[in-house]
Amino acid sequence: MKAIPYGRQNITEEDIVAVVEALKSDYLTQGPRITEFEINFSKYIGAEYSVAVSNGTAALHLAVLALGLKPGQKVITTPITFAASANCVRYCGGEVVFADIDPDTYLIDIESVEKILANSTPNEFAGIIPVDFAGRSVDLEKLRNIADQYNLWIIEDACHSPGGYFIDSNRDRQLCGNGKYADLAVFSFHPVKHIAAGEGGMISTNKEDLYKKLLQLRTHGIVKNDSIYINNPSFACGEESEDYPGWYMEMQELGYNYRITDFQAALGNSQLKKADTGLVRRKEIAERYYNAFKNQDFILGQSGVIEGHAYHLYVIEVKERLGLYNYLRTQNIYAQIHYIPCHLMPYYRDRGWKEGDMPNAENYYKNCISIPMYPTLTNEEQDFVIEKINQFYNS
Repeated sequence: MKAIPYGRQNITEEDIVAVVEALKSDYLTQGPRITEFEINFSKYIGAEYSVAVSNGTAALHLAVLALGLKPGQKVITTPITFAASANCVRYCGGEVVFADIDPDTYLIDIESVEKILANSTPNEFAGIIPVDFAGRSVDLEKLRNIADQYNLWIIEDACHSPGGYFIDSNRDRQLCGNGKYADLAVFSFHPVKHIAAGEGGMISTNKEDLYKKLLQLRTHGIVKNDSIYINNPSFACGEESEDYPGWYMEMQELGYNYRITDFQAALGNSQLKKADTGLVRRKEIAERYYNAFKNQDFILGQSGVIEGHAYHLYVIEVKERLGLYNYLRTQNIYAQIHYIPCHLMPYYRDRGWKEGDMPNAENYYKNCISIPMYPTLTNEEQDFVIEKINQFYNS
C-alpha cells in the first residue's frame, strides 16, 4: 500500500489550468482574482465580507489587531489548537487565558469560560477565540450570550470547518464564519485543509468598519482614497493644489504585508467549486470509521457522526496510543496527533501554565490520534487503515 497520510490535498487538472491562467495574466498579485475569491467565499459561508490574506496565522493576527486588542488585555482560548490561535494574542501584547475543553466534543468548554469570566474584574478581558476543532462547530450563540454580558468580542477560528455548521435555538443552520454571532472568523487554505491554496487565509465578517480596517492592515496600513487622506492636496503634490495627484497614497497606521497572490487565489477559487463534494466524502469516511470502531474496547472515544461536522480531522482516543502510532508508520500509515496542549508548550509554561491546569485537555492528549481523513482516501485505503488498527490491538 502506498503512503497514507492523515491529510492530503486534491489538485485536479481544473485547478492547474486556473493557476496557469493566473500566471499568464497581467497580475501575479493585487489583481482581480483575489477579489473574485473573496466574493465567492463570502457567498459560500453566508458572510457579508471576506478579506484574503497570506495564511491563517496572518488572518488571526489581523483579526486581533482590527478589534483593537491592547497590551495587557486578556483573551480566552482553548489549549487544544494549533499555537497560532493563542500566539496572535501575544503578537499584540495581550495575555492568553486558556479554558479547558469539553471531553465529549473536544471544543472549548463554555462552562469553563463562564467560570473564568465570573471571577474576573471589569474590563480585564477583551475577547474570546473559540476553535472549531477538527471541523466541529462551537455553539457560538451560547458563547455570544456570555460575551455580551462582559462586552467581549469573538473571533471564530474556523480554519478546520469551512462548510460546517451548528444548529441555533431557532433550529436554523449557522454556517461557520457567517458572522451572525462572531465579530470575525478566520480560515486557512493550507494544503491539508478543505480548500487548498498552497498557503493562504481568509477573514470574514458582517461588519463594514472591521472589513475596511482589515483591508488597510493587510497592506502596510496604506490607503489610496482621496476621501480619507489626512495630508492636504498641496502637500501631496509638492506644490499648491486642490486635488490629490494620481501617485499619492498614505500610510495611516502600522500595517503588514499579509497579501495573498493572484495565483493562490485562482487555486482557492477553483478548489472552492469542489468544497461541497469534498464535505460529502469526508462525512462518508467518518461514518465508515465510526461504524468500524463503535464496538471496539480499545476505543476510548471518537469523533462520531455529528450533524454539521466538517471533518477536517477524524480523531479517535485509544489505549496504547504511542504503540499504535509507531505501528501504523511501519504500515505506511502516517497518523498525526492534534494537538499537544498549547498551555504546556515551553513558551506558555514560562508564562506560568503547568500540568494539571487543564485536566480534560491533558487527558485527551494522552489518548488522541488523528487517522487518515481526506476526500481522495479510497474505501480500499480506509479499509486498510481500519484493518491495521484492529490488527495492532487484536494480534
